[in-house]
Amino acid sequence: MNSRERVQLTLDFKPVDRVPRQLWRVPWVNMFASDDLQSLLKEYPEDFIGAGSVIGPSKRASGVAFRKGTYTDEWGCVWSCGEDGVVGEVKNPIMADNWDALSTFTPPWEILDNANWNAVNIAQDKNLKSENKFMLLGCGGPFERMQFLRGSENLFMDMAYETSEFRKLLKMVHEFCLREIQGWSSTNTDGVSFSDDWGSQTSLLISPDMWRHYFKPLYKQYCDTIHSAGKKVFMHSDGNIMSIYEDLIEIGVDAINSQLFCMNIDDIAKHFKGRITFWGEIDRQNILPFGTPENVCDAVWRVRKALDSNTGGVIAQCEWGPQNPVHNIKAVFETWSLPLLY
Repeated sequence: MNSRERVQLTLDFKPVDRVPRQLWRVPWVNMFASDDLQSLLKEYPEDFIGAGSVIGPSKRASGVAFRKGTYTDEWGCVWSCGEDGVVGEVKNPIMADNWDALSTFTPPWEILDNANWNAVNIAQDKNLKSENKFMLLGCGGPFERMQFLRGSENLFMDMAYETSEFRKLLKMVHEFCLREIQGWSSTNTDGVSFSDDWGSQTSLLISPDMWRHYFKPLYKQYCDTIHSAGKKVFMHSDGNIMSIYEDLIEIGVDAINSQLFCMNIDDIAKHFKGRITFWGEIDRQNILPFGTPENVCDAVWRVRKALDSNTGGVIAQCEWGPQNPVHNIKAVFETWSLPLLY
């Protein structure tokens, strides 16, 4: 069984020889722990693959991303990094003080107009002739981009009052996201992902009804676009998002990456196991950075006992950040590789 088959069968809730593996890493890992990374990947190869550089150049981007200081992204948002290797944060959103900038603002259409979508097909041809991994590509989502442009507190107030400016910005950002998803879906990739962080530590950031009103229809368009092209839908959302799991299943999300340890894993299994694939993860707030390998092992078994029945529907994924010792990341994949204990 090759990696591509393994992931496809997992998404279809069918038995596999082992759970598929994927390691997420923040830029710090490639910058400062590349030897440890290569050693880990040699021992526990990933079952997923990307496609390299595809998106076109931006007119607004400048500076060096993920380095201490500031850089500007393709939308013109200025990011501040307090240390090398982290994404940073937008401290002064373009539309934070007022809506004046909205009247002349345009998304960075040039990066999609000049994207080399055929590069995906070339990379996939090479992949299918060699590694045969599952190709997964994608983009961010409208909620986070709107926060970068408007600021989180402002945006929450905009939603509460449903201002015309908010509606205009939402339409603008959604149209860009949809077009990017259409671009990825037009290629030979196996799956397309999108992401928006919707949860706080204990609940959704807005009411589930407000989420359903504003964003669920947009996400359904993304899912329909991806599925109509014969691809699988992957979504990432941090925090406690249990209140919208049912909605994500309804609109067609095939695999969800969420912070299981912010929620009741047993309740998740009771209601959603076998209905959506759990694309990771292991607690990166406490256990991975501050726990021992034994703690990590226990955490993986907690997930496996709840969600892994050797009938697909679960992917061994975790995120490696600057505070995570390599032995804890290794313990994640070691434990997922052990025979399933019923």
